[in-house]
Amino acid sequence: MLPTFGLQGKTAFVTGASGGLGAHFAATLASCGAEVILGARRADALADVAGAIRETGGRCSTLALDVTDAASLAAAAPSFAQVDILVNNAGIVRESAFLEHDAADWDAVLDTNVKGMFLATQAVAGAMKAAGRGGSVINIASIVGLRQSGNIVSYAVSKAAAIQLTKVSALELARYGIRVNALAPGYIETDINREFWDSDSGRAMIRRIPQRRLGQANDLDGALILLASDASRYMTGAVIEIDGGHLCSTL
Repeated sequence: MLPTFGLQGKTAFVTGASGGLGAHFAATLASCGAEVILGARRADALADVAGAIRETGGRCSTLALDVTDAASLAAAAPSFAQVDILVNNAGIVRESAFLEHDAADWDAVLDTNVKGMFLATQAVAGAMKAAGRGGSVINIASIVGLRQSGNIVSYAVSKAAAIQLTKVSALELARYGIRVNALAPGYIETDINREFWDSDSGRAMIRRIPQRRLGQANDLDGALILLASDASRYMTGAVIEIDGGHLCSTL
């Protein structure tokens, strides 16, 4: 029998689900039949996202927690017992030139984007191992973890680390039937960055993308569903670039 892309009977846990791409990923997985646990620090924002998912017939619950805090994840452990899919989406960025980049900003970005990803994977993968069902971990990386970009040194380093964390954990967790892969989006238009893309600088950057357009959140859906489903059962340690050809553009 061929594997399918359906997620009926699966439970997914999405970190950083209080808005932006995290909320979008949660809604996408719910639309494919998964029951989704929405995780983030802001309980009020999670409630809004959950309400929107339920209005479309999706099944979800919320879990207020901090992925940078091992004790917070330990307290949430009972909720991970049924998780089949983990989407490590929680992340932040701090922008400034290299010589002006503040040490506190460095610590905040690496703490959330790398330590948080490690702790969440460790907690959920431990529950997956105990359940004996295997599972799929999907890390949200970025093309800036594969190629340089100015003024985001801590973010770029954190995404390079996320890619290596994907490969190292894929190697160690494969014996338990747990697959670990990553999505590496290029420039994706969101409510937060839309004003920049309308500027002269933003339009100049768009012209450097071979497809000559920004990505939209739903451009990530196909790869997300692939990695979440049994259709990718022989994939682990992979990094899927979704960037309109940006990484293969000329120098």
